Amino acid sequence: MENYAQNKPIFLCGFMGSGKSTIGKQLARLSGREFIDMDNYIEQQQSMTIAEIFEKYGEEYFRELETTTISSFDSSPVIIATGGGTLLSEHNADIAKNLGIVVYINTDFEICYNRIKGDVRRPIAYNSTKQQLLERYKTRKPLYMKHSNSVSSGGYSPRAIAKTILAQWQIKEI
Repeated sequence: MENYAQNKPIFLCGFMGSGKSTIGKQLARLSGREFIDMDNYIEQQQSMTIAEIFEKYGEEYFRELETTTISSFDSSPVIIATGGGTLLSEHNADIAKNLGIVVYINTDFEICYNRIKGDVRRPIAYNSTKQQLLERYKTRKPLYMKHSNSVSSGGYSPRAIAKTILAQWQIKEI
Protein backbone atom coordinates (compact mmCIF):
# COMPACT_ATOMS: atom_id res chain seq x y z
CA MET A 1 0.00 0.00 0.00
CA GLU A 2 1.33 3.39 -0.96
CA ASN A 3 2.07 5.98 1.66
CA TYR A 4 -0.78 8.43 2.34
CA ALA A 5 1.29 11.51 1.48
CA GLN A 6 2.74 10.08 -1.73
CA ASN A 7 -0.17 11.30 -3.86
CA LYS A 8 -1.36 14.29 -1.83
CA PRO A 9 -0.52 17.98 -2.05
CA ILE A 10 1.87 19.49 0.45
CA PHE A 11 0.91 22.95 1.71
CA LEU A 12 3.77 24.95 3.18
CA CYS A 13 2.85 27.61 5.72
CA GLY A 14 4.86 30.05 7.79
CA PHE A 15 5.63 33.70 8.35
CA MET A 16 6.53 36.04 5.52
CA GLY A 17 10.13 35.37 4.53
CA SER A 18 10.26 31.94 6.19
CA GLY A 19 11.36 30.30 2.94
CA LYS A 20 8.12 28.65 1.81
CA SER A 21 8.64 29.38 -1.89
CA THR A 22 12.34 28.52 -1.93
CA ILE A 23 11.76 25.28 -0.02
CA GLY A 24 8.71 24.53 -2.14
CA LYS A 25 10.78 24.77 -5.33
CA GLN A 26 13.34 22.36 -3.83
CA LEU A 27 10.56 19.95 -2.83
CA ALA A 28 9.20 20.09 -6.36
CA ARG A 29 12.64 19.42 -7.90
CA LEU A 30 13.37 16.52 -5.57
CA SER A 31 9.93 14.89 -5.85
CA GLY A 32 9.06 15.66 -9.48
CA ARG A 33 5.92 17.51 -8.43
CA GLU A 34 4.55 20.78 -9.72
CA PHE A 35 5.22 23.86 -7.58
CA ILE A 36 2.58 26.55 -7.05
CA ASP A 37 3.25 29.82 -5.23
CA MET A 38 -0.21 30.90 -4.07
CA ASP A 39 0.58 34.61 -4.06
CA ASN A 40 1.85 34.42 -7.66
CA TYR A 41 -1.16 32.30 -8.61
CA ILE A 42 -3.55 34.92 -7.15
CA GLU A 43 -1.67 37.72 -8.91
CA GLN A 44 -2.04 35.91 -12.24
CA GLN A 45 -5.74 35.21 -11.64
CA GLN A 46 -6.44 38.83 -10.66
CA SER A 47 -4.06 40.45 -13.18
CA MET A 48 -2.64 42.65 -10.42
CA THR A 49 -0.02 42.43 -7.71
CA ILE A 50 -0.79 41.61 -4.09
CA ALA A 51 0.06 45.22 -3.21
CA GLU A 52 -2.44 46.46 -5.81
CA ILE A 53 -5.12 44.10 -4.51
CA PHE A 54 -4.54 45.35 -0.96
CA GLU A 55 -4.60 48.97 -2.11
CA LYS A 56 -7.69 48.65 -4.29
CA TYR A 57 -9.81 46.16 -2.33
CA GLY A 58 -8.22 45.77 1.12
CA GLU A 59 -6.87 42.87 3.15
CA GLU A 60 -10.26 41.26 3.82
CA TYR A 61 -10.89 40.88 0.07
CA PHE A 62 -7.41 39.37 -0.36
CA ARG A 63 -8.08 36.87 2.44
CA GLU A 64 -11.30 35.83 0.65
CA LEU A 65 -9.26 35.27 -2.52
CA GLU A 66 -6.92 33.02 -0.53
CA THR A 67 -9.88 30.92 0.65
CA THR A 68 -11.27 30.66 -2.88
CA THR A 69 -7.83 29.72 -4.21
CA ILE A 70 -7.04 27.08 -1.61
CA SER A 71 -10.50 25.59 -2.16
CA SER A 72 -9.79 25.32 -5.90
CA PHE A 73 -6.83 22.96 -5.48
CA ASP A 74 -7.73 19.34 -5.76
CA SER A 75 -5.91 16.54 -4.04
CA SER A 76 -3.27 16.12 -6.76
CA PRO A 77 0.36 15.74 -5.67
CA VAL A 78 1.60 19.34 -5.93
CA ILE A 79 3.67 21.55 -3.66
CA ILE A 80 1.89 24.75 -2.64
CA ALA A 81 3.62 27.64 -0.89
CA THR A 82 0.78 29.46 0.83
CA GLY A 83 0.84 33.16 1.62
CA GLY A 84 1.96 34.13 5.12
CA GLY A 85 -1.63 34.65 6.28
CA THR A 86 -3.43 31.91 4.34
CA LEU A 87 -3.40 29.17 6.95
CA LEU A 88 -4.11 31.41 9.93
CA SER A 89 -7.75 30.80 9.13
CA GLU A 90 -9.11 27.62 10.69
CA HIS A 91 -11.35 27.22 7.63
CA ASN A 92 -8.40 27.40 5.21
CA ALA A 93 -6.37 25.04 7.40
CA ASP A 94 -9.21 22.51 7.40
CA ILE A 95 -9.47 22.70 3.62
CA ALA A 96 -5.70 22.15 3.24
CA LYS A 97 -5.63 19.27 5.73
CA ASN A 98 -8.58 17.60 3.99
CA LEU A 99 -6.78 17.82 0.65
CA GLY A 100 -3.28 16.88 1.81
CA ILE A 101 -0.71 17.71 4.45
CA VAL A 102 0.32 21.05 5.95
CA VAL A 103 3.93 21.68 6.93
CA TYR A 104 4.87 24.72 9.01
CA ILE A 105 8.27 26.18 8.13
CA ASN A 106 9.43 27.48 11.52
CA THR A 107 12.02 30.16 10.76
CA ASP A 108 13.46 32.55 13.34
CA PHE A 109 11.94 36.04 13.25
CA GLU A 110 15.27 37.82 12.62
CA ILE A 111 15.87 35.72 9.52
CA CYS A 112 12.35 36.43 8.24
CA TYR A 113 12.66 40.12 9.02
CA ASN A 114 15.95 40.48 7.17
CA ARG A 115 14.34 38.88 4.11
CA ILE A 116 11.15 41.00 4.09
CA LYS A 117 12.08 44.45 5.41
CA GLY A 118 11.42 47.14 2.84
CA ASP A 119 9.85 44.72 0.33
CA VAL A 120 7.18 46.73 -1.51
CA ARG A 121 5.65 43.49 -2.83
CA ARG A 122 4.67 42.63 0.76
CA PRO A 123 2.23 45.36 1.83
CA ILE A 124 2.01 44.21 5.44
CA ALA A 125 5.80 44.06 5.82
CA TYR A 126 6.41 47.29 3.95
CA ASN A 127 3.87 49.25 6.02
CA SER A 128 4.89 47.84 9.42
CA THR A 129 7.70 48.56 11.87
CA LYS A 130 10.02 45.80 13.02
CA GLN A 131 8.19 45.72 16.38
CA GLN A 132 4.80 45.44 14.67
CA LEU A 133 6.09 42.56 12.55
CA LEU A 134 7.54 40.85 15.62
CA GLU A 135 4.14 41.07 17.35
CA ARG A 136 2.46 39.66 14.23
CA TYR A 137 5.04 36.85 14.17
CA LYS A 138 4.39 36.00 17.82
CA THR A 139 0.62 36.00 17.23
CA ARG A 140 0.84 33.85 14.11
CA LYS A 141 3.31 31.21 15.30
CA PRO A 142 0.87 29.32 17.58
CA LEU A 143 -1.73 29.34 14.79
CA TYR A 144 0.75 27.91 12.28
CA MET A 145 1.62 25.20 14.82
CA LYS A 146 -2.04 24.42 15.48
CA HIS A 147 -3.01 24.30 11.81
CA SER A 148 -0.13 22.08 10.62
CA ASN A 149 0.41 18.35 10.43
CA SER A 150 4.14 18.79 11.02
CA VAL A 151 6.84 21.39 11.67
CA SER A 152 10.18 21.78 9.90
CA SER A 153 12.91 24.07 11.15
CA GLY A 154 13.69 26.87 8.71
CA GLY A 155 17.25 27.17 9.99
CA TYR A 156 18.86 24.88 7.42
CA SER A 157 19.50 25.00 3.68
CA PRO A 158 16.36 24.79 1.51
CA ARG A 159 17.57 21.48 0.07
CA ALA A 160 18.15 19.98 3.53
CA ILE A 161 14.71 21.13 4.71
CA ALA A 162 13.07 19.71 1.58
CA LYS A 163 14.84 16.36 2.01
CA THR A 164 13.73 16.24 5.66
CA ILE A 165 10.10 16.89 4.70
CA LEU A 166 10.18 14.19 2.02
CA ALA A 167 11.73 11.70 4.44
CA GLN A 168 9.30 12.58 7.22
CA TRP A 169 6.30 11.94 4.97
CA GLN A 170 7.96 9.00 3.15
CA ILE A 171 7.65 10.68 -0.23
CA LYS A 172 9.93 9.28 -2.88
CA GLU A 173 12.61 11.40 -4.46
CA ILE A 174 13.04 11.15 -8.21
